Amino acid sequence: MKGLTRIVLRLGRNPDQGYPDGDDHFGYVLQAPLDKDGFLDPELWRAKREDVTVRRFHAHEAPATGWLRCRGDNWYFWYDEKEEGPDEPVFKLAAHRLALGEYVTIREADGSRLTFRVAEAQPI
Repeated sequence: MKGLTRIVLRLGRNPDQGYPDGDDHFGYVLQAPLDKDGFLDPELWRAKREDVTVRRFHAHEAPATGWLRCRGDNWYFWYDEKEEGPDEPVFKLAAHRLALGEYVTIREADGSRLTFRVAEAQPI
């Protein structure tokens, strides 16, 4: 998928949410359109929209697959199956570099906000 980057987000330290050490078995795998500086590229997203995917993984849940979508500057994960859960907004994702070691916050289906770290980022 020329122009896309495979990004793995793993749950970071979230002591107030019961994850004082994080959890490598809880996270997301994205195929995302990044610019040369590691920020989301809306123009490339429009061109490759159907290839820009997300897969949520958790040790105690079935994986969920969907797409990375945007409305204006607001990016979110969209799942088309009801059992996969509602949209998951990503807090100010347009302003975050998706580079190794960076962090992003995702609002989970239950309303909690969890911080994830970029564990992998490789061009596809």
